[in-house]
Amino acid sequence: MTQLFNEDGTASPVTVIEAGPCPVLQVRTIDRDGYEAVQLGFLDKKRPGDGQSRTRTSQASRSERGHVTSKLNSKRSKKRAASGVELPAKAECEPKKFIREIRGAAGDREVGQLVSVEAFAEIAAVDVSGISKGRGFSGVMRRHNFAGQRATHGVKKVHRHAGGTGMSAYPSRTFRGKRMPGQYGNTSSTQRNLKVIKVDAENNLLVVRGAIPGPNGGYVVVRETNKF
Repeated sequence: MTQLFNEDGTASPVTVIEAGPCPVLQVRTIDRDGYEAVQLGFLDKKRPGDGQSRTRTSQASRSERGHVTSKLNSKRSKKRAASGVELPAKAECEPKKFIREIRGAAGDREVGQLVSVEAFAEIAAVDVSGISKGRGFSGVMRRHNFAGQRATHGVKKVHRHAGGTGMSAYPSRTFRGKRMPGQYGNTSSTQRNLKVIKVDAENNLLVVRGAIPGPNGGYVVVRETNKF
């Protein structure tokens, strides 16, 4: 995050997102897949070199390489080609670290085509989805902003506790959804209707007003908002 100054001298808090270029890895169709979507990838995933372990998750597996290229020359692909089966189109690019599908009609998008930040040039606002920062197992004061109990006589070292959670004799149980201590963060989160401040096509940067989910360097999905 940073800030930009407007023409009237006021400062706007903004987040700078590296948006693309993202190659189209697959195009889902109703006839073949039962739904329409465009599968995009971001950031190259390194391949295992000589003398390196092939079990590391940071390196692309053979199946991941086969997902984006037709140059593996596997036995299955040779058999299908010999039998006259038309192989699906591949993006012919490096395996990607971050792969997501955007639901909806593909339009003029084709496999192997690059989607750049220029796609947001005429868009006023976007929705940004990601995984929020994980804060572990947290208490009610941190997780739900409880005030805590009184720091006076009669409260014995339970000042940060939630207090009673019982429901008396009826209904004699705790309702689901009761605010209690538990896992805080590390869940899917979406910030909606963020105004697009600037599109830097040369550096593949998208500047939006406000904060977005996740830590610095995290992965997010940016869509045109449907909330006006």
